[in-house]
Amino acid sequence: MKFAPLATAALCLSLAACAAPPPVAQVGPDGRPLPQLYSVSAQGDDVVQLRFLDGLNALRQAAGAPSLSLNSELTAAAATHSRDMSIQNRPWHFGSDGSSPLDRADRVGYSGRVLGQNISETYETELETLAAWMETPETRQIVVDPLARDLGFAWHQEANGKIWWTMVTGTREQSAIRQTQGVIVAPPTGR
Repeated sequence: MKFAPLATAALCLSLAACAAPPPVAQVGPDGRPLPQLYSVSAQGDDVVQLRFLDGLNALRQAAGAPSLSLNSELTAAAATHSRDMSIQNRPWHFGSDGSSPLDRADRVGYSGRVLGQNISETYETELETLAAWMETPETRQIVVDPLARDLGFAWHQEANGKIWWTMVTGTREQSAIRQTQGVIVAPPTGR
């Protein structure tokens, strides 16, 4: 009976030797790994939103700005715009019906003031998109705007993997509403 554990161990080792080797990352001519298709639905909507919110708030904290909270109305406006950009097949701030970020927020019942909107057409993850927005002064300004308190964040992913991201910021604080001049829309990023 002392041989039973040894036989079991030998069997496990021989089966492990038959297993397929782990996949090797393909490398491009620049020596960097080739991009993999990022499936947003495989991540789960809540996971993607919370990961983005955590990353965004870490950047805001580093910039001395208060944290944002997800807002369902602004998120609904962002989702509508992401899907509409996909239908139009172009990243821009106006809807196919001519609507602006302010119009879309009004339509979903947002009672505050829209401060800014960032958009992107990409195959990158939510955190890679956030990092890209931090590279450009106009989009960075929207990410770290100290007046913002509310966040709408949504996306639409096409069957080919392309993702249309939309981020909308706003505030319902009366003092901040009086200070703002208008909505800021940054040039689209497409990477």
